[in-house]
Amino acid sequence: MIVVQAALAGALLGGLFAVMAVGLSLTWGMLRIINLAHFALILLGAYLTFQLATSAGVDPILTLVVSVPVLFAAGALIQLAFDRLALTEFNSLIVSFGLLIIVIQVTSNLWTADFQQMPPSVNPYAASSISLGPLIFPTPTLLAFVAALVIVGGAHLVLGRTYPGRALRAFAQDRSIAAAYGIDHVRLGTLLAGFAGATAAVAGMLFALGNAVIPTAPYEWVGIVFAVVILGGIGDAIGTLLAGTILGAASGVVTVVISPAAAPLIIFSAVILALILRPNGVFARAR
Repeated sequence: MIVVQAALAGALLGGLFAVMAVGLSLTWGMLRIINLAHFALILLGAYLTFQLATSAGVDPILTLVVSVPVLFAAGALIQLAFDRLALTEFNSLIVSFGLLIIVIQVTSNLWTADFQQMPPSVNPYAASSISLGPLIFPTPTLLAFVAALVIVGGAHLVLGRTYPGRALRAFAQDRSIAAAYGIDHVRLGTLLAGFAGATAAVAGMLFALGNAVIPTAPYEWVGIVFAVVILGGIGDAIGTLLAGTILGAASGVVTVVISPAAAPLIIFSAVILALILRPNGVFARAR
């Protein structure tokens, strides 16, 4: 039963990984931009949640009313700057890493380098859980998994069944042909980057619900999020959710059965194996 509990708890935590990864995966796959500034937006989302909840007494979930529009605009502006500079895929990696470092330093100056955590008086979710027989589901990770289902499901439907989604997929396949058919890639790319910024706001809020926030947290996120993106398939929303869930469950089981130190070894061994056997992603569909 302990192993089952660990697997389920890890799978729910994988929902948070998926929310963190879906925006990065879609912008990378559709726009050919490796935007490490996405982690900076997640960090800002976490700190906005912390600040609004502790200073104004706002329910942490309701802080999304502020953080989602703000980070949507930030993500869109970053993409517009990338378009204006005509950055290549590799150059976007370097520039966005610079932006990440700047944001980490700014948050450190504003909120100090200490751990910041919402007290129970404003964050009742941290210590709450839902029981189902002998199984216990922590509320923060349960909310993260529900959010992942909603965000990934919505992204999949938009990309598959709407004109903007089909236009983005066409642009990702062949930019010159898509442009010849009148697809406005700048406008669509800006909207997609804004959506990625909005998902970063949600991811930051969900992280702050159950964890203390520190400016250097993005360094811990990069490895697991890139593992989710690679295993799920770059640009594949559903694959991102599946990869996050499986990696989370595997990490939970390994932590209980072997040791917490072995979990990263298992995860990144799986990534290396996937890159060798399925370079397009374990869950990527045949084109």
